[in-house]
Amino acid sequence: MSGDEAPAAASAVDAAGRRVLVTGATGFIGRRCLPRLTELGYEVHALSSRSSPSLPLAGPPAVTWHHVDLLAAGAADAVCEAVAAHDLLHLAWDTTPGQYTHTPLNLDWLSASLRLVRSFVAHGGRRLVTAGTCFEYAHSDARCVEGVTPIAPDTLYGTSKAALDAVVTHYASEAGIESAWGRIFFLYGPHEHPDRLVASVTRALLAGREAPCSIGTQVRDFLHVDDVAGALVALLASRATGDVNVASGQPVTIRDLVLEIGEQVGRPELVLLGARPLSPRDPPHIVADVNRLRAEVGFTPRFSLREGVRDTVRWWASERDGSIERASRANHKPRTTREEHPPHE
Repeated sequence: MSGDEAPAAASAVDAAGRRVLVTGATGFIGRRCLPRLTELGYEVHALSSRSSPSLPLAGPPAVTWHHVDLLAAGAADAVCEAVAAHDLLHLAWDTTPGQYTHTPLNLDWLSASLRLVRSFVAHGGRRLVTAGTCFEYAHSDARCVEGVTPIAPDTLYGTSKAALDAVVTHYASEAGIESAWGRIFFLYGPHEHPDRLVASVTRALLAGREAPCSIGTQVRDFLHVDDVAGALVALLASRATGDVNVASGQPVTIRDLVLEIGEQVGRPELVLLGARPLSPRDPPHIVADVNRLRAEVGFTPRFSLREGVRDTVRWWASERDGSIERASRANHKPRTTREEHPPHE
């Protein structure tokens, strides 16, 4: 639904005391969802495959942590039984740069996600929000509209996500629970994997290195990760169901994005447009229609692209300054001689 047909925003639920289970809670998006959930009054139970997640990094101390490997047999059922959550925010998946589109781990996460949803429902779960991807959509020069743009993924990642959406949607209907699918487009921000586009260009320019890029004619839809998290939490706290695009709705070329980074860092001359070839598998245009997100969920992003890039550059600059300072302190420490501290044999 789009344009003049957009309905009124769905009323937000009273989250006070509602128990929510969050997967992928230490990830790029997940760590930002936790404080927003606690602020709304949710009782937050977060899953991490790490035995001791860092709370300053991963979320507020009010969060209850569970060390769980969802790919392990029986893990999902055990944690769903122990927590008995009313809500589930499922973000966990493998998104390692350079391999996530084609790795067989997509099949593992598809299977694990189906087990998780089934266990969640079996133990009393009532509302589910799952992270999807814009790579489920068919390539088109038009905006991607939920329920209108065909679902025709051309990667294993997109196909696995689309399959999960289809199965969970039907299963939720049969089970009588609410299910929404947050279809995430392109994101960036602090703590992003250093090999992703915005992070890699920012880090190179801050270090005074050249940043080779493609010609940059690809049109994309970027949203700051804080806004992505805010949108997903707003979706969970709403009564909206079905597919919802999580994006800015603002088209930007890769060229304009990397040049904005160059301007923010103050080294635009180091951005080398055309130094890398365009991939034949790289779609020329991926932009979202965000009417459902705005009108039904009632969410509006806080960051413009310029503000978001500024926030990201500042964070990477502080990380770089901190690393230099730590290295400097380490280099000036008195050396320990072998006699004072013998090496292990």
